Amino acid sequence: MNKRHWPAAILGFGLVTAIIAACGSATSPTPPPQAKADPSFATDIQPIFNAGCAAASCHGGSAQAGLVLTSGQAYANIVNVASTQDPAKFRVLPSDAANSYIIIKLEGRQTVGTRMPQGSTLNAVSIQNIKNWINRGASNN
Repeated sequence: MNKRHWPAAILGFGLVTAIIAACGSATSPTPPPQAKADPSFATDIQPIFNAGCAAASCHGGSAQAGLVLTSGQAYANIVNVASTQDPAKFRVLPSDAANSYIIIKLEGRQTVGTRMPQGSTLNAVSIQNIKNWINRGASNN
């Protein structure tokens, strides 16, 4: 190959390399998040509370209904604690998510007050993780 053809050859090689690289770097879609069978309170549940419940002064320092869901306080405020809105129900009844008031409120099945969190809803994976955590005994892990 003479010197006049080198620029075209290099350009062609670069173009082919870029096309192959682009094809090879295509990734398959990220699978949707899945609920965990055995979620941890500290790593899976508390972050849900921090992001959607303890923020915006709903269940933070000046907590509504006396329910503080900030790190270090949430567990003691929910597990085996009677709801202030429906004292016949526990906020979290270990091993019984269906009858835990927190799930009733998250799913909008309450007869008093409004669905939580106010103005939005948690995604299905977050709610399922909370349910799984409760149904597995609501451990402080």
